[in-house]
Amino acid sequence: MSPKAPEAAAVPAASRRRMAFWLVLLAAAGTFAVTMGARQSMGLFIGALNTSTGLGLAAISLAFGFGQLWWGLTQPFAGMVADRWGSGRVIVVGVLMVALGTALVPFASTTWGLVLVIGVLAAGGAGLAGVSVLMAATSRLVAPERRGIASGIVNAGGSFGQFVFAPIATGVMAIGGWVASLQTLALVTLLALPAAWVLRGTARSDAKLAGAAAPRAEPVRQALGRAFANPSYGLLCAGFFVCGFHVAFIATHLPGVIAACGLPANVAGWALGIIGLFNIVGSLAMGWAVGRWRMKSLLALVYAARGVAVLAFVLAPKTTPVVIVFSAFIGLTYLSTVPPTAGLVAKFFGTANMAMLFGIVMLSHQVGGFLGAWLGGKAYEASGNYDWMWYADILLAAAAALVNLPIREAPVARRAAVAA
Repeated sequence: MSPKAPEAAAVPAASRRRMAFWLVLLAAAGTFAVTMGARQSMGLFIGALNTSTGLGLAAISLAFGFGQLWWGLTQPFAGMVADRWGSGRVIVVGVLMVALGTALVPFASTTWGLVLVIGVLAAGGAGLAGVSVLMAATSRLVAPERRGIASGIVNAGGSFGQFVFAPIATGVMAIGGWVASLQTLALVTLLALPAAWVLRGTARSDAKLAGAAAPRAEPVRQALGRAFANPSYGLLCAGFFVCGFHVAFIATHLPGVIAACGLPANVAGWALGIIGLFNIVGSLAMGWAVGRWRMKSLLALVYAARGVAVLAFVLAPKTTPVVIVFSAFIGLTYLSTVPPTAGLVAKFFGTANMAMLFGIVMLSHQVGGFLGAWLGGKAYEASGNYDWMWYADILLAAAAALVNLPIREAPVARRAAVAA
């Protein structure tokens, strides 16, 4: 046999590994793009919903706030199911729920009807096919040394969805009305269904197919006890609570802020789209940085930068260029917290229970999201502006930057061995 034969045989194997890596990322990032794009574009319809239903901004904000909370509540349970029975089934159910909930929004005329379609169906489906299941599936399907950049790419997928969906939603709304716009978003969401086949399986089933030792997921009670006994896990959840408050308030009420400033309606669509576009840059940069610097330091930096951006926006005149620049800067920090947060969970506890444990961190995020979306509407009805929400944003950003600094990044098992 020629000496070059083994080398020639190795090239196709390496090529297959690269193709598998990018296929996994395309499936996970694409699913996150459609679920996040549909959810983050909902704020564009608040004015139309208010006009159509006459329910008032506070009542509609309650539905959006419940959606933020329910999106978080579904993720630990979706993670438990995915860890045990596979990600594919969970993703299929989630995508179908997002499409159904989005399509039914125009037919809801009461507060509880909006809570059902926006909060339970659309947001719950986005939680099932959400970031905890997608990040866990990606972490088990790619090599450990590539998880940082992989999580950045998947996270960028959600941002790309927001960048694409918001202008599409405003464009269809201008041509065919807000009902046609929502129906279009519902149909586009179904494009994520094939991704479920790529991401199917569990850590145990993947290991068996590869002929390797299968990692054993801990019983739920034992895994939760180990997580909650770790102070760093609690600090991570606290910081992510603040992230949810910021993201939900901006996604839900930035169009209202722009309208209150007397700017054209299309500025709101472009602002949300620009946030998504620049979050692609921020997510990819964070995915690259995760493998090079401490993840807790990166999180502290992101939260501090977000607070500075909000303070500058509050002090600046509210013009279209200021809104665009603010949206771009916020976009760089918007969801770039996800890769280091997911990375820390995987580093603490491994991947066997990651979907559930990261889902709990996402639940903390969405409790903050509920308060950000709901209190935004309450604050506006009480004062006629969003000033107090911006002040709360600044203070919470400073608190989140500080709370991440005491986190200890060493895996829990290693720290226990050192202590022993």
